[in-house]
Amino acid sequence: MFEILMYLFENYMDGSVALNVDQATVVSELELAGFNRNEIGRALDWLDGLTRVQETVQAGPQLTPQAIRHYAPEEGERLGLEGRGFLLYLEQLNILDPMTREIVIDRIMALDPREVDLGRIKWVVLIALFNQPDKKAALSLLQDMILSDAFDVLH
Repeated sequence: MFEILMYLFENYMDGSVALNVDQATVVSELELAGFNRNEIGRALDWLDGLTRVQETVQAGPQLTPQAIRHYAPEEGERLGLEGRGFLLYLEQLNILDPMTREIVIDRIMALDPREVDLGRIKWVVLIALFNQPDKKAALSLLQDMILSDAFDVLH
């Protein structure tokens, strides 16, 4: 499923989670690209969940920047120490605010546990930031961080 999300992010998204073309066309193209119909459905459901959780978080009480996150045991297990540390690091850099952090955690929890690692956590953060027009500066910072990490690996 995660490969489909990355494919959709790279090829179809235009500043919102809404896809540029109708869903039937997207499903057909993804099937032609070799993706499984069940996995396609899971990926599209995940994106619908992103929209729903953003609306829920934005309609709920505002979290202050001083808000501290205590993870439920299943969240801590899914994210791992490295993932929780990364999210905290992004908050300290003001790339993530508490509201966006909650969106990211929700979408990570919606992934299959076997699909969660630090690289995929970064992708979830990218998708969550990309889907929020007021987070373009934070998105740019994260993209620069990820690209610089990739170039460090190559050298």
